[in-house]
Amino acid sequence: MLLYIHVPFCRTKCAYCAFASQEYIQEPAAVYLRLVQQELEVRSRQIQHRKVTSIYMGGGTPTVLPVASLARIVDAVYKNFDPVPGCEFTLEANPENILEMDDLQVFSSMGINRISLGMQSLDDQLLGTLERGHDSRQAIKAARMIRQAGFALLSLDFIWGIPGQTLKGWLGELAHAVHLAPDHLSCYGLGLEPGTRLTARIRAGELEMPEERAQARMYMHGAEYLESCGFLQYEISNFARMGYSCKHNLGYWAGEPFLGAGPSAVSTIDGTRWQNPPAIRDYQTLGGKNFSDLEFEKLSYTRKVNELVMLSLRTSRGLNLHDYKHLTGQSFSRRYAGIIKALHQNNLIRMAHGYLRLTRNGMLVSDSILEKFME
Repeated sequence: MLLYIHVPFCRTKCAYCAFASQEYIQEPAAVYLRLVQQELEVRSRQIQHRKVTSIYMGGGTPTVLPVASLARIVDAVYKNFDPVPGCEFTLEANPENILEMDDLQVFSSMGINRISLGMQSLDDQLLGTLERGHDSRQAIKAARMIRQAGFALLSLDFIWGIPGQTLKGWLGELAHAVHLAPDHLSCYGLGLEPGTRLTARIRAGELEMPEERAQARMYMHGAEYLESCGFLQYEISNFARMGYSCKHNLGYWAGEPFLGAGPSAVSTIDGTRWQNPPAIRDYQTLGGKNFSDLEFEKLSYTRKVNELVMLSLRTSRGLNLHDYKHLTGQSFSRRYAGIIKALHQNNLIRMAHGYLRLTRNGMLVSDSILEKFME
């Protein structure tokens, strides 16, 4: 089972962010801390203390919490769950929160062995557009400190397609990132989420997104560059050195059961899914009812089939056609023969050794392709 813990606090809200997060304030953070420990205990009893194969603390920004608060959450994890030997334990961090070597060493002593650092860009002008809380100098320093603290697993997060960004600039950022010697890179295309400050500025004409062709070139050439540097693309937005793919992400895409704790966190166990409310106040009300007053969704046959196809085709390995037939009793290649032929002729998919996968061109337009295969 995968375990995800959502920390819903940030120092400030970035201009593009639509995640369930809020500014860190001591009083609601104290309420959250008490409740998430309670939830971990309750859920552990409900699912009978299952073994945990990976742990991921995300947000928000987990490192905006005091180290002592993070330690209490980690203690609750070890008290209530049984991580397997060598369990991957990821902590998301922002550069502005990586200030003390002592803090990093405490994280390591907790059993955290992988840091996912939210750089997003190494161009100070673009960081300003995104309204990030750090500059490029802080980002580089943080990455180096994480390595110096002895963390063997370091992932860097970046965004491409930012207003004002060019292909040359993007490739330059990637070259600098590679020089920092991470094991893993997550590179996401900027999405314009409703209600964010960045979306409002673009719609008002204050900023302009790179044209579609330029964004496509950023994706294609960026992926080619990373692979030339030894980073294998194992998912639409993720690249890793051989043997360093994120186990937690791989588990999600393989359909493994996962438990989420904290506001807005989603869980799927034994074919049943539920989601916690995003607001701290509603999460507190749920805690007052011992985390039992939720709507539980039994995943339908159609949902299971769609998720198998959607999640599998996000990965470079692709959809296992035998797994599809085992679940549905049908041949995927026969059912969608016409669509597959058209996509193949346009160099958007490949089929070999019992798998159907998207090419890199196909990954670029994955949303429109996946729609064609939904039940």
